[in-house]
Amino acid sequence: MAWAARVLGIAVRIVAKPAGQCGFVVHPRRWVAERTLGWLMPHRRLARDYERDPVMSEALIRWAVIGQMARRITRGRPAQRPGRRPLEYLR
Repeated sequence: MAWAARVLGIAVRIVAKPAGQCGFVVHPRRWVAERTLGWLMPHRRLARDYERDPVMSEALIRWAVIGQMARRITRGRPAQRPGRRPLEYLR
């Protein structure tokens, strides 16, 4: 937490489970991390930690997020499906 405050200039707050809680309860802001991981897990190379170099892992996460953002940007437009392929391509 000290490193995040010093280097990144952000404050990290750990959301702890309330005393006496039974069962599942959504905690404030904790779902944001779970949701983000849920968005990244469909990307095959991020499902397991295959990479040896942390820089490569970071690059793959950035690539996955760029793809997610591109899908969101184009979501408001009507779907465009490719037309029929000309017959000369099917031979």
